[in-house]
Amino acid sequence: MMHAENGPVIDVIAADLVAAGITGPIGHGLARYAILEGEATNRVIRLAEAAGVPVYVVHLSSRDALEAVTAARGRGAMAFAEPARSTSSSRSTTWRTGSRAPSTSAARRSPEDHQVDLWRGPRTDTLQLVATDHCPFDFHGQKDLGEPTSGRSRTGSRPSEDRVDLLHDGGVVKGRISLERWVEIMSTAPARMFGMYPQKGTIAIGSDADILVFDPNRRRTISAATHHMDVDYSIFEGFEIQGTSDVVMSRGTVLVRDGAWVGPASHGRFLRRDVTDFARIS
Repeated sequence: MMHAENGPVIDVIAADLVAAGITGPIGHGLARYAILEGEATNRVIRLAEAAGVPVYVVHLSSRDALEAVTAARGRGAMAFAEPARSTSSSRSTTWRTGSRAPSTSAARRSPEDHQVDLWRGPRTDTLQLVATDHCPFDFHGQKDLGEPTSGRSRTGSRPSEDRVDLLHDGGVVKGRISLERWVEIMSTAPARMFGMYPQKGTIAIGSDADILVFDPNRRRTISAATHHMDVDYSIFEGFEIQGTSDVVMSRGTVLVRDGAWVGPASHGRFLRRDVTDFARIS
């Protein structure tokens, strides 16, 4: 697994930005050129090809990186990737607004710059799933420790709770992907990717009864005031989305009903995966 960036080059660009007086969170994004993400993505794929191993690129965020993965898969390389979910908040020039968003190189661009191309990835299977990364630093007492400079601010965001609903709203409701592809991205593909299929990722005899009953028409507004995660802000604050869960079951036990936790404590179980499954994904 690889977060694909060119650190030494970014350090040079970041130093130039600081010298020019750009010290706020916007500098985090400005230092990360799309061409550098593309270069780093191509480089790690080529190294993986030389070693004869699969590679998985996390939170890919530019058309440059997508093109590197597309080319690699076209020549038969075992290259896989997922898109970033956060986009443009860190382009704000104000520290308290911008510092909430920096998480990946996606921070450097406005949404319209690369999102049209990135939505092509799930449709064509260039991007196999949507997963990472959950980095739940509070704004007060953690992210704001870096004020007023960008270099000391804790990066990361906390989108995991809303991931399934956001992809349904932005993908299925907006007509970018089919309902079946949404299910595959959210469930089947992750199970296959990380060696847990068919125990996970399918409703079948002998598989775990992990079942989501989803209402595709219900609307809700995302807010830190109503989410369940122990973090004090949301980068999606105020987003109205269509589609949310009615019931969430794990191994036949109801854990969530109508947005409220109703399951037992300590229900989770660690599963060892078959590492050879990763290389068998088509």
